[in-house]
Amino acid sequence: MPDVKKSLLTTSTIPDTAASVSMKRGSEAHDDEGHDHGFELQDGIRIVLVAVAAALVWFRVWEPFGHVSIIGIAGTLIGIYPILKEAAENVMERRMTMELSMTIAILAALAIGQFFTALIIVLFVLIAEVLEGLTVQRGRTAIRELLNLLPNEVTVRRNGRAERRSTKSIHPGETIEVNPGARIPVDGDVVGGNSFVDQATITGESLPVEKLPGTSVFAGTVNQSGALEVRVTRIGRDTAFGRILNAVEEAERSRAPIQKTADRLAGYLVWFALGCAVLTFIITRNLTSTISVIIVAGACGIAAGTPLAIRWGIGRSAREGAIIKGGLYLELLSSVDTVVFDKTGTLTFGNPEVTTIRAADGHTEQEVLQIASIAEQRSEHPLGKAIVNKAAESQLEVSAPEEFKYAPGKGIVCRVDHRRILVGSRASLRDNNIVLNGAGSNADPASEILVACNGVYVGAIGIADTLRPEAKQSVAALHSLGIRTVLLTGDAKVVAESIAKEVGIDVIHAEVLPDQKSEVIRQLVSSGRKVAMVGDGINDAPALMQATVGIAMGSGTEVARESAKIMLIGNNLLRLVDTIKISRRCRRTIMQNFAGTLAVDSVGVGLAAFGMLNPLFAAFIHVASELTFILNSARLLPRKR
Repeated sequence: MPDVKKSLLTTSTIPDTAASVSMKRGSEAHDDEGHDHGFELQDGIRIVLVAVAAALVWFRVWEPFGHVSIIGIAGTLIGIYPILKEAAENVMERRMTMELSMTIAILAALAIGQFFTALIIVLFVLIAEVLEGLTVQRGRTAIRELLNLLPNEVTVRRNGRAERRSTKSIHPGETIEVNPGARIPVDGDVVGGNSFVDQATITGESLPVEKLPGTSVFAGTVNQSGALEVRVTRIGRDTAFGRILNAVEEAERSRAPIQKTADRLAGYLVWFALGCAVLTFIITRNLTSTISVIIVAGACGIAAGTPLAIRWGIGRSAREGAIIKGGLYLELLSSVDTVVFDKTGTLTFGNPEVTTIRAADGHTEQEVLQIASIAEQRSEHPLGKAIVNKAAESQLEVSAPEEFKYAPGKGIVCRVDHRRILVGSRASLRDNNIVLNGAGSNADPASEILVACNGVYVGAIGIADTLRPEAKQSVAALHSLGIRTVLLTGDAKVVAESIAKEVGIDVIHAEVLPDQKSEVIRQLVSSGRKVAMVGDGINDAPALMQATVGIAMGSGTEVARESAKIMLIGNNLLRLVDTIKISRRCRRTIMQNFAGTLAVDSVGVGLAAFGMLNPLFAAFIHVASELTFILNSARLLPRKR
């Protein structure tokens, strides 16, 4: 069947974008030659002319020659052109495809005077091509939400004036204006204005995020309320949006091993069909049966259905919030039986927060927080910042310390209003002869900060990283898929055990140094496990590379995102589960197409060889089976939103 060169990507407005990636069935993706459509006028005209020619031949209208149909030959030549053109290209590339066998069958039908049969075969093929094209066209919407989002023009400040200029002409360092309701065309820093920005496209956050001077914005996000002035930091392909587009384009161009297997099998089936045709003719001396054998061997179901399933699987994953960098990784993900999680920034948000405040007898929780925040004002420690933020949220008045001394690993000693404040570990307070009446024991794994004032124990503040709300549900969903889960962290064992118990993780590797993470992954892979590693930090990059499939959180470091083969745009771990389900469904669909094609070919060739299938029915079975397998792959198309 003729090639259906369709583009799942259209040209975007990002500078230097050439995003039209064409799809060549049974071969590498190549440059589009303008045949980027589901149905064009010339297709309709060709189909109508062939149909009219078939009707005229059937009713024997104007047949001046007894054994040669002028109308039949003319109609066949008009319709066979795209099939013949594709067959010639395949021969030049030394590839055996169904276009070649169909061309042979059509020409053989003409040679034995089966003009009506030749026309009907051509008609079936042309109609099937259009139907396939329309089906493929739907696949373009799989990632269209990632494309054509950026404005073509933007207001830029130059020489003290606001000017409308092409987005392609702006440069890093310039300042642009973004009005309410407009999409932001660049990555940049807000230098003026106040607004809320919907950045679900990039980060997956469900609620708009407030933007003030000093905060960052991303290309492709929507400014919702106030006007913003943005200093450009990245444009085009360097933006977060551009990197997502690059990943999708690269995925579209890639070919999974299973697709290459499909190409080889399609070629083998063509040789099989031709061999059966020769054997049929030798045994039966019946040209009609021989032609039927060639026609019915529909290897196109494999050759067309496999790349479509892979592309639509990648597109559906993109819609669900996971960028897969190639068909290979979609295939590998389908075989994963172990998922390894980093803790900080992956299962948790990576931002310490105050979780508990315990006041000693005679004191209040508010007093404990206020005293601690006085000492932590000048601290750069993340735990200290969590205390200061909590005090600010509680709208507590906090005085600046008059004296400040920080001892690494112990704590802070400061003075304010004739009060001596000590904030630190349990050991630090004991070293300063503070009696910890009512302090209890550190039963929970939260980082504990003890507070004393003028030699008297005041209370304790528990601080912990916040677990992602979907973490427990995601781990349970992975278990339901038969996947084992592993926690791999450098945190203390007591912290790791608490997190693992809360979310239901099977295996724990705690107190693991950064350079040891990749060794743990290597051992799992060496033991025969198919491992997906999920991480976000620089220290996760070696492990992401060592895993069968590395998966990075979208909010992670650039090193982690570059090292991984799959990126979760919205940092939502449920998207990981959805993507694994899509990859498994994609593989099942491909294997169904494999089995179906082999069954149809075997039965069809047998019936045709024994004269139980004429060329017309053979053509119908060929086309119907191919469309069935294409529509089976089309079930992977993303749901409309």
